Amino acid sequence: MSSLLTKDEYRAIAKDLDLPTGAFIDGGFRPAISGKTFATVNPATGEDLAQIAACDAADVDFAVEKARQAFEDGRWSRLHPSARKDVLIRLCKLITRNAHELAVMESLDSGKTIYDCETVDVPETINCLKWHAELIDKIYDQVSPASDDHIAMIIREPIGVVGLVLPWNFPLLMLAWKIGPALASGCSVIVKPAEETSLTALRIAELASDAGLPPGVLNVLPGGGAEVGEPIGRHTDIDMVSFTGSTVTGKRFLTYSAESNVKEVVLEMGGKNPAIVLEDAENLDRVAAHVVNGAFWNMGENCSAASRLIVHKDVKADLLARIAHHAKAWNVGDPLDPETRVGALVSPAHFAKVSGYLDKAEKVVIGGKTHDGAFVEATVVEVPGNDALLAREEIFGPVLSVIEVASFDEAIRVANDTDYGLCASLFTANAKRAIRGARMLRAGTVTVNSFGEGDITTPFGGYKQSGFGGRDNSIHAHDQYTQLKTIWIDLADDSDEAVD
Repeated sequence: MSSLLTKDEYRAIAKDLDLPTGAFIDGGFRPAISGKTFATVNPATGEDLAQIAACDAADVDFAVEKARQAFEDGRWSRLHPSARKDVLIRLCKLITRNAHELAVMESLDSGKTIYDCETVDVPETINCLKWHAELIDKIYDQVSPASDDHIAMIIREPIGVVGLVLPWNFPLLMLAWKIGPALASGCSVIVKPAEETSLTALRIAELASDAGLPPGVLNVLPGGGAEVGEPIGRHTDIDMVSFTGSTVTGKRFLTYSAESNVKEVVLEMGGKNPAIVLEDAENLDRVAAHVVNGAFWNMGENCSAASRLIVHKDVKADLLARIAHHAKAWNVGDPLDPETRVGALVSPAHFAKVSGYLDKAEKVVIGGKTHDGAFVEATVVEVPGNDALLAREEIFGPVLSVIEVASFDEAIRVANDTDYGLCASLFTANAKRAIRGARMLRAGTVTVNSFGEGDITTPFGGYKQSGFGGRDNSIHAHDQYTQLKTIWIDLADDSDEAVD
């Protein structure tokens, strides 16, 4: 993990950054074919950082052509697994050498705090890529139960050319979650970063080329959803798409697939995640710290954010008092100041959305104020029940909605009463209720007596409208980037056959 620098040191790095501006296709930067650009903006200040190539369908066609050439000639797809591993390990080393630069670039482009970028995003990006790299030559194929007359091999093959569509809330880390297993599997990839946050994906592509990744294997196309995302979803020479983002947009990729070549689609989408605190939860101060972290980390711009606190009436008042105490540490300020815990929301449009929800809050317990058209304080609101707007819709900001319940069964029922099913947390001292509750909660990840998402070894994805088609992280992430093939070998002895 990178050591934290001072605010002045981060400002000095920001001043000297050489920001990438072109699309990265076939091993190098180039302008969009149309020549168009768009501004990428620092959400904390409103200042333009750079003019980025605005790609469109023509650039998608060109990138797919180069990616297909790279896949078919085997420069990466048929490279020995240990050789692919070596390239990705070199990439991890280059990211480590450039960690401060990447952290500052991420903070400037997204509004994320430098504290989070340095302590979470960059080190976890390296860990993710390294983990998948090390896994490349450790995944074994299979042989089915054999007879004297046959052997059947079940092997994995890279699925081909894949489109990877990223969200703006974790630009580096979501890039790693997708290119890690995709490149490890031998695929060629087309990455579409979010229009708001293109810089670090472009820089990683450049570092990957420096690490020895062949041209055409990793391509990054900045641009809008209609101009780049939809052409990726509809392209008939793309074999699979992995998307992370909103549920509304994710559903469109199923339509694009159905209306084109029925490509494989994996979706990781929204969440309205419950944190259940029962009356027997131990150490409410520790519980409060977990709930606050789950709700306010990354400004609440997190699909797995603990955005609904479902709390037993007997401990509600005590827990809220402790939450108020811990929330004081989540100060709003300059994202490049390592003391800041709550940075800027990613764009004016998103700020308007989040602040609009605050206008509808009936009872604000903590926070509730906004600053400079970009910042929202860590906020806790009480809602009358799970049918309230702030309890049902994904706010994607630092807003925690509190719902009171009177029993374990009511808590589970309220937690499951949602269109989503990504993550959930359950706090109780009763081991039997913890296990029963974890089994009853309809969510892809359930944590007990903590907030979290697991780690690189555990699959991440959701039930219901939170996910579709596969999982990120763990060995299971490789499944979506590979096809299974059966090779049946007939061993029957021809000499045993009757001779005319």
